[in-house]
Amino acid sequence: MGCCDGGGTRRRAALLFLAVAAACVAAAAAQEPNTDAYFVSGFFSKLGRPAPSASGGGGGGGVCSWPGVSCDGEGRVTAFSAAGMGLAGAIPEDTVGKLARLQVLDLSGNRLTALPNDLWELGASLRALNLSGNAIAGALPNNVGNFARLQALDVSHNAFAGALPQALGSVASLQVLNASHNRFQGQVPSAVVFGCGNLVAMDLSGNALDGELADLSPLRSLAYLNLSGNRLSGSIMGAFQEQLKSIDLSNNRFSGFNFSSGYAGSALMYLDLSGNELLGEFNIAGRFRNLRHVNLAHNQLSNANLLVSMGEISELEYVNLSSTGLHGQIPQFSSRLVGLKVLDLSRNNISGVVPDMSSLRLHVLDLSVNNLTGEIPVALVKKLASMDRFNFSYNNLTVCASELSPEAFAAAFAKSRNDCPIAVNPDSIKKGKGKHKGMKLALAVVLSLFFSVLGLLCLAVACRRRRKRCDTLPVVKQVSFKEEPSVSGPFAFQTDSTTWVADVKVATSVPVVIFEKPLLSFSFADLLAATSNFDRGTLLAEGRFGPVYRGFLPGGIQVAVKVLVHGSVMEDQDAARELERLGRIKHPNLVPLTGYCLAGDQRIAIYEYMENGNLHNLLHDLPLGVQTTEDWSGDTWEDNVGGVATEIITPEGTATWMFRHKIALGAARALAFLHHGCIPQIVHRDVKASSIYFDCSMEPRLSDFGLSMIAGTSTDNDLLHHSPGYTPPEFFISENAMATAKSDVYSFGVVLFELVTGKKPLGDEYPDQKEASLVNWARAMVKANLGSSIIDPKIRDTGLERQMEEALRIAYLCTAELPSKRPAMQQIVGLLKDIEPKVAEQD
Repeated sequence: MGCCDGGGTRRRAALLFLAVAAACVAAAAAQEPNTDAYFVSGFFSKLGRPAPSASGGGGGGGVCSWPGVSCDGEGRVTAFSAAGMGLAGAIPEDTVGKLARLQVLDLSGNRLTALPNDLWELGASLRALNLSGNAIAGALPNNVGNFARLQALDVSHNAFAGALPQALGSVASLQVLNASHNRFQGQVPSAVVFGCGNLVAMDLSGNALDGELADLSPLRSLAYLNLSGNRLSGSIMGAFQEQLKSIDLSNNRFSGFNFSSGYAGSALMYLDLSGNELLGEFNIAGRFRNLRHVNLAHNQLSNANLLVSMGEISELEYVNLSSTGLHGQIPQFSSRLVGLKVLDLSRNNISGVVPDMSSLRLHVLDLSVNNLTGEIPVALVKKLASMDRFNFSYNNLTVCASELSPEAFAAAFAKSRNDCPIAVNPDSIKKGKGKHKGMKLALAVVLSLFFSVLGLLCLAVACRRRRKRCDTLPVVKQVSFKEEPSVSGPFAFQTDSTTWVADVKVATSVPVVIFEKPLLSFSFADLLAATSNFDRGTLLAEGRFGPVYRGFLPGGIQVAVKVLVHGSVMEDQDAARELERLGRIKHPNLVPLTGYCLAGDQRIAIYEYMENGNLHNLLHDLPLGVQTTEDWSGDTWEDNVGGVATEIITPEGTATWMFRHKIALGAARALAFLHHGCIPQIVHRDVKASSIYFDCSMEPRLSDFGLSMIAGTSTDNDLLHHSPGYTPPEFFISENAMATAKSDVYSFGVVLFELVTGKKPLGDEYPDQKEASLVNWARAMVKANLGSSIIDPKIRDTGLERQMEEALRIAYLCTAELPSKRPAMQQIVGLLKDIEPKVAEQD
């Protein structure tokens, strides 16, 4: 038995050896040189990866059974996919380019960096090419025209640069073209418009294409068009063709939009023109009956009938008209809009009352920052609980939303009046008889009085405690009297301001206007008392527009009083009208102008006091993380307005990437609102770190907007030019250069460099460079791909480094030498939101 068992074992071993040998011979035969199996196997081996194992033994076997490989009846490879496999490096030569019958090639989602020279040999067979989501750089060669049968080309999310090749126009069979999110420049090739008549979808978004948009009427099959996030200008008229279903031209520089008389837009379902420079009336009456998504935000439209026209489009689901200059009243939307889910009319000049929209199935409703008045309909308030998001802040509304928490009420109804009655709920009182009923009622009254008194005592303690904590925040003491020592203004600061104050003969006869409290009577005498006769001891800062003093008006109203540099030719009546206009401009990231006073020859602007100083102090004057003697173990206090818990960022929290990004995004939103949400447009003219303040909740707020007309004449060079270190290069080239929105963008870029590097704009140490300014140093480092080396060490380990590097690249774009190359502020807001750090990323 033993001998027989031994012989059987040897025979089985021999059979196993023969089987393995046969498999090896078969594999070797399948991968002979110049076979499809050889080329596919070589593709993986040259990229340092083993060839995938066979998925089964059926079919033709060999390479045709590998995952991602399809073959024809003769065993030749017709489709090859290696998507999302983490492959890195250049696509190797003599591999996929040699698959003579290849029709579909998908290498998306890898880290491939270059194309092989033999890729263009596939022109006779290739139908679909997907190279998206890689890192392929350089120009897209004209050899792409070799793909005569190509129907789908996707090279999106790479680093292709230069112009789009004109040879694309020779690919007459092309139906899908996606070259989005690269670095392509120049115009949309006219050859594509005239040569690709079968094109159904074209996505060129997220590039640097410029110039005017050609007439797209030759593209008679085009249904989906996306050109967003470029620098295209002129009229958008040529883009609107009757067969189009989706149009996205957002975040460009288009200014004209007149539709041709015969255009009805009957097929259009998605329209996004947001973030452009469109002017005038946008007339959609009789058009777009199948439209579902419309976004016109951040333009400068002016018509009041737009909402009425949209009320006739029954298929609407999404409407965003934020910051479009809308005026008039909100119409009573008809019940036809049963599918409307999102309605954003924020940051406009809409007046009147809020109509009852409870019949609509809204998920998002934003009416904030308008001029709405009156009471919000009760039915609509009850509907809010079922919505995902709603905001009525910064209007003059009255509402009773008792079911909302104090935090939710403060977030959605800022500057609104809570009109909920304080009364005993009769349903909570159980009915009794005779004496028992009277005793319960008496007990309820006694308890109500007791808790009312107790509540008043607690409120007084909370007010006192809040005042104390606000006054003792570590950055309150950051006020600097040498912020801009070279500027003198109309005062002799070495002595006092008694000279000009004495010119105001009867101080009690000069009124002080406070917008939020029109019934309170204040005079210039109250301002004198509030600032100790504008004593140097109350001086907060000396800015180019004039000195700023801290004061307390009667009633405990804490204000910042800015005495403007005199010299404007504007009459008092015109100055008052302009100050009242500025007082109506409200935004969460702007320092509110709360009032004004015209005292003698001086114009005085009164602002809400910002408890926590400005960004210049925070970054450069005091070390971050300074502690006070008060206990900061808790991060909140109870606000004395409605008992709202307000988040306070401790000094340690200011030295984080999340907080720096919050400052950048807040300042960008403020500037975008001034540039695109105000009519006429407001150019700030002096964006700098010391113009960005922090309120009691450490929210960033931009100050000093709109003052140039009131302070100084139109020929006052000191007021027309930006502060040193923030001045765009065009001001050094021409003496006649004027401040524009693009010069504001440049100054914002300097601030963004400050936030990421922690360096001053001038006079700081800039390692490894002999540059004299922060901009020149930072731009040189970013251009050399050394951005990570200039990140402020204080924040380097508090967030994702790639986000900080991207912020440096955004600042690089903002500080371009040519104003035309700088992005608009609404585009910058979008770029910053794309890198917004999340709480989970900081853990």
